[in-house]
Amino acid sequence: MKKLLLTVLLLFTIILTVSESFASQSIDDKKKEIIALYNSNNLDEAYKLISSMTEDERDYEVWYLLGNISQDFNNDTNAVFFLQKSILLNPDFDKAHYNLANIYLKEKKYNTAIKEYKTAIKINKNFAYYYYNLGCAYLGIKDYKEAKSAFSKAVKLKNDFADFYYNLAYTLKQLNDDNGAKEALDKYNQLKDEEK
Repeated sequence: MKKLLLTVLLLFTIILTVSESFASQSIDDKKKEIIALYNSNNLDEAYKLISSMTEDERDYEVWYLLGNISQDFNNDTNAVFFLQKSILLNPDFDKAHYNLANIYLKEKKYNTAIKEYKTAIKINKNFAYYYYNLGCAYLGIKDYKEAKSAFSKAVKLKNDFADFYYNLAYTLKQLNDDNGAKEALDKYNQLKDEEK
């Protein structure tokens, strides 16, 4: 009787382990397909596939993609919710903080955007666009000193993007640094000419 009970228990454990392995593989396959669909701009199909997953099957990256898809569908309310779910599952996921900040910037919730950009920067100090958009949020509250600092860091990280120099020039002009503003505007014009 003990042998039978042990055999049944062993079989049950093996079946449970194998089924969990298949379920996990299935989730990984779905995630890969979702990413491929999203990257090919097939948002409707990506959304349908995410919708077929239970909430427990969605990891922070899936919630992030769902947030991005919601933004693409101009549903910022849902996007905020989904990006917050992503952050809840992985507070160190800088891209979710950044995209959430971009929504707040668009909604002119500058202080909230600044907080999220700063969080993204703490996680990843080397992404120029985090600093650039942080600078834009500071412009929104007319904190030109902080905007200058953010734009300057963006320029240090990526010195070939014209818009960085344009906003830096504007900010320097607001700070009455006419020479600095002229230099930044000249660099902006040079980069724009190179684009043609």
